[in-house]
Amino acid sequence: MSVLAAIAVLALLIVVHELGHFLAARLQGIHVNRFSIGFGPVLWKYQGPETEYALRAFPLGGFVGFPDDDPDSDIPADDPNLLRNRRVLDRAIVISAGVIANLVFAYLIFVTQFSIVGIPQGFDFQPGVLIPQVMAQDSPASQAGIKDGDVVLSVNGESLGSGEEAEKKLMAAIAGSPNQAIILDVQRGDQQLDIAVTPKPDAQDIARIGVVLNPNGKVQFRRPTSIGEVFGIAAQQFQDMVVRTVQGFVSLITNFSAVANQVAGPVKIVEQGASLAASDWINLFPFTAIISINLAIINILPLPALDGGQLAFLLIEALRGKPLPTRFQENVMQTGLMLLLGLGVFLIVRDTTQLAFFKNLLQ
Repeated sequence: MSVLAAIAVLALLIVVHELGHFLAARLQGIHVNRFSIGFGPVLWKYQGPETEYALRAFPLGGFVGFPDDDPDSDIPADDPNLLRNRRVLDRAIVISAGVIANLVFAYLIFVTQFSIVGIPQGFDFQPGVLIPQVMAQDSPASQAGIKDGDVVLSVNGESLGSGEEAEKKLMAAIAGSPNQAIILDVQRGDQQLDIAVTPKPDAQDIARIGVVLNPNGKVQFRRPTSIGEVFGIAAQQFQDMVVRTVQGFVSLITNFSAVANQVAGPVKIVEQGASLAASDWINLFPFTAIISINLAIINILPLPALDGGQLAFLLIEALRGKPLPTRFQENVMQTGLMLLLGLGVFLIVRDTTQLAFFKNLLQ
């Protein structure tokens, strides 16, 4: 069920993104002839007065279709309500609406979380340090056998204690042992294991084992005092999440070789979401918000086949006073689409082969 929940989250975010494009067009009176969730064979469709609504076999995707691109459309080429015949600002609103929808939705997720679950207040600390995620298959932690959800209780026989101090002790032990094996006492469910792992220096010459570390325990919640408090704290949480996400993308660009293995495809995202949902359903709220923000930022990048690439063409058109040649735009977008599809296939294959059940099949 946790896997289905994670897939449902991704599908929902795609619906939100495409719905943003769709509503921005329809509210301006622009013709839209297709609204599709998913790719591949059509499982269900409904033909409205102007738009065909369809659900397709592979839910991790979707698109909004315009009659501008449909050779079978009977709408005259000079119709003022075709997207291509609208002014630059109208088209920019339609193209950017998907990104805006994902950002607004992420904020509303935080509002919903704080309204239903409550406001975070304190932490019920338990002994040890939680490893919610092993970052990459070739990381020292993964090669040593550390898994998502493990709790480190001690290092080299010395107890870590609990809380943030335990996390600092573990980080110091890792950073202070470059290329030297350390013994971690790990709690995994009902098992207690001794695992030897050798930290490796990164590009900044800091020894790491390639994991995310969190204090072990659960957040305590209280009821909000007012709706204003909910909106205010949600805004702060949203802002912090956007800043951290942007910083992550900047790190990817400036230090690609060091963080490339952390780039996740849909399979890895579903796996991580399922793991979070299995541990506590409340985790689905920040998971949904994080993915929604990531989807928005990825799409606004000025790359071919993304919303940001189309906005870049519109900016050039506004500066030139006329659009770039149609053939040139089509070639750039098709090339970008092929590159993105190739990257998507690579990430799916890589992440699938790293799944535990798949590796067991190969053994």
